[in-house]
Amino acid sequence: MHTTEVEVAVIGAGAVGLAIGLAASRRGRTVCVLERDDRPGQGASTHNSQVIHAGLYYPPGTLKARHCVEGADRLYAFCRTYNVPYLRCGKLVVASDDSERGALEQLAARGVANGARGIEVVDRAFVRKREPHVHAAAGIYSPDSGVLDAAAFVTVLWGLCAAQGVALLPGTPLMGAENRANGIELWSPRERILARAVVNAAGLHADTVSATLGAETFTIHPCRGEYAALAPARRALVNALVYPLPHADGHGLGVHLSRTIAGDVTLGPTVRFQSEKDDYEEDRLPLEAFLIPARTLLPGLTLEDLRPAGSGIRAKLHGPETSFADFHIARDRIAPRVVQAAGIESPGLTASLAIGEHAASLVDQLL
Repeated sequence: MHTTEVEVAVIGAGAVGLAIGLAASRRGRTVCVLERDDRPGQGASTHNSQVIHAGLYYPPGTLKARHCVEGADRLYAFCRTYNVPYLRCGKLVVASDDSERGALEQLAARGVANGARGIEVVDRAFVRKREPHVHAAAGIYSPDSGVLDAAAFVTVLWGLCAAQGVALLPGTPLMGAENRANGIELWSPRERILARAVVNAAGLHADTVSATLGAETFTIHPCRGEYAALAPARRALVNALVYPLPHADGHGLGVHLSRTIAGDVTLGPTVRFQSEKDDYEEDRLPLEAFLIPARTLLPGLTLEDLRPAGSGIRAKLHGPETSFADFHIARDRIAPRVVQAAGIESPGLTASLAIGEHAASLVDQLL
């Protein structure tokens, strides 16, 4: 079998992998992107709330905080330049009663410390003016938050990579790898590729890929998030993005309301750690499970107002016993030709273009 030589091989063609491939190719590198699925972005990139985050939630100084703020700026500019549908609609994070005001103010202070622009603590009247049907004692208003069409974003990234000469290889799972004197030889069912540098952006499968590359050992913990949706006749109850305070255990941002680019209003995601990385449907929650969190935000809802919706699986670097793990974006400590871009959960979609530049700069260091 013929072996193709490239400078950079990226494993994974989600939003992050494609952003890395694009950034590396724009730096003059020869690049290929391997994707196990037949199409790009079939994992977490398109199974999420499609929200552009402003940087409220993450500990200051972490990669999640830095890349979220920088990534949002890059993403808005990208959407304008390449006609990806988006809306800078703003977001409210609401306190349901006065006992949550302290936590609300702490969250606002964290957002300001991270560099999120325009963050302000607002009163009940402000919330009611923007979201007349939402119950809240107070809130945080984030004017830079928004939504985008995630599938369109991935499609544009794919096209830009192709235009840059990136070799895009869908339906090409990584089956094995071997270190050579001048690179890492990657094996797939149809291809052999000799790469001087390999970037692991394999999402839920990043731990398996890292082991295949002979690189660092870590574990990806799949965490499923499920969604319900408002019935079409009830979508007018929500104008933009409405979030409760994030979970105290740190595992999610809370079951929130999101009006999508398509005009749907989703409610979710929930949080459920599981062993399977591709199980989106087994033992789905009943709609009744969404009603209590929904009524916290929209007290008038009934079960008849809800419809089943999709689900996604987060690629977490921590299990249910731990509250936080940062993105893992670094040159591998064991395999000198490998760059890791693992544990990219929320705000990974928002941060993807910033992650792309970061990973491409690490590739430059090792080449």
